[in-house]
Amino acid sequence: MNGSVRSIHIAPEQGAPTERVEEATAVAGRGLEGDRYYDTEGTFADRDGSDITFIEREALEAVERDYDIALDPGVHRRNVTTEGVALNHLDGERFRVGEVVCEGTELCEPCAYLERHLEERGVREALVHRGGLRARILEGGDLRPGDDVEPLES
Repeated sequence: MNGSVRSIHIAPEQGAPTERVEEATAVAGRGLEGDRYYDTEGTFADRDGSDITFIEREALEAVERDYDIALDPGVHRRNVTTEGVALNHLDGERFRVGEVVCEGTELCEPCAYLERHLEERGVREALVHRGGLRARILEGGDLRPGDDVEPLES
């Protein structure tokens, strides 16, 4: 079930467009430096365990195939796009992403905010059960595209 990081995105403040970065520093209990959640400014900042969010490249491809909705990189507002790992299986589990150790806290089910922000009708329905994963950062470090994503022993 090992996968890899495809891309990393941050948004400097709530509602701001996401920016693709080639490296991000993850800080335990805070988030990615430069991201809205690092400064507790995101929509879900008050929700414990929302330090970092993930979404599968395969889920985005399925949304395009099944709903004819193409989501450009980062527009989904998740921090890390992965490939080759079933993120739903990491809910409640500890896993490593490059140097960073995370714990999945809940599925990132789509919300009305995302649909309004994207101005794309149907995106909420299209992302149900494949909207990604929220996680707590337990051990910080640097993240880069190409880093491995692997579950840790329980």
